Amino acid sequence: MRRVAGASATAGVLALVPLALSSYHLGLLTKMLIFAIFAMSLDLILGYGGLPSLGHAAYFGVGAYTVGLLALKVIDNFWIDFGAGLLAAGVTSALFGLLALRARGAYLLMITLALAQVLWGIAFGWRSLTGGDDGLPGVPRPAAGLPWSLAGGLAFYYFVLVVIIAVTAALWIVVKSPFGMALVGIRESERRMEVLGYDTWRYKYVAFVLAGIVAGLSGNLYVYYNGFVSPAYLSIVFSAMALIMVILGGAGTLLGPALGGAIIVLLENVISSSTERWLTVLGVIYVVVTMFAPAGIMGFIRACLGARPT
Repeated sequence: MRRVAGASATAGVLALVPLALSSYHLGLLTKMLIFAIFAMSLDLILGYGGLPSLGHAAYFGVGAYTVGLLALKVIDNFWIDFGAGLLAAGVTSALFGLLALRARGAYLLMITLALAQVLWGIAFGWRSLTGGDDGLPGVPRPAAGLPWSLAGGLAFYYFVLVVIIAVTAALWIVVKSPFGMALVGIRESERRMEVLGYDTWRYKYVAFVLAGIVAGLSGNLYVYYNGFVSPAYLSIVFSAMALIMVILGGAGTLLGPALGGAIIVLLENVISSSTERWLTVLGVIYVVVTMFAPAGIMGFIRACLGARPT
């Protein structure tokens, strides 16, 4: 009941805060919510399944490119474009999972990185389709196919807020289900789960595909938010950023990575306005948190409150 009350209070605050924000801060808050979804998608396989990935941006970028290309060159219809973006991300993660999940540990990191870099190279080199390093500007906010336009910043924010609430609820159901418990068991001891009769590869594969679809969802939202998509969305920088968000917030919790994602976006904007070396400052903050709170921010908070780990 405390968790439900806390979640309801948080949703209520997020619904009321935009009314007192400027357009710039409203846009920043929207971006924080989008990257919170991205971080939670990686946490599903990293925090619960123990599957590290340095190529998670592949699904983020595939979803964004699919929406951008369809909206600009085929048909500007929200349901078609958004659904196609999710489908493309799901198919990509399904194909990549068949290759990547044959490896473990550092080898899994390298394979996911290599696969994502292949997509980055295609996006960078296929200038006639993707615009190359110039990207695809001018992607419109959703209007066609909806009863109301999301072109305004406030309307789009509330749309993103509804999406993140739905995604968080869905992921909570997944991680608390027998499937989620099995994922945690695989993370702790895959050999033991195999002895107990679990098809561990199948569990990891399903989680891998689900994580890819949710990452594609965040990519869909981000291309609408930014009105632009480029090969950077597929780069190792975005993948590493998601990894840092999860570790900083606390892997194996849903709120932790979401909080980590929001903090990274906030710090990026605040620090970069003061110095060009914001990545250095961000790195120092990350090292300090890792040294003094190895379980992440949520782990540190739980330790201070004396809460039991989940």
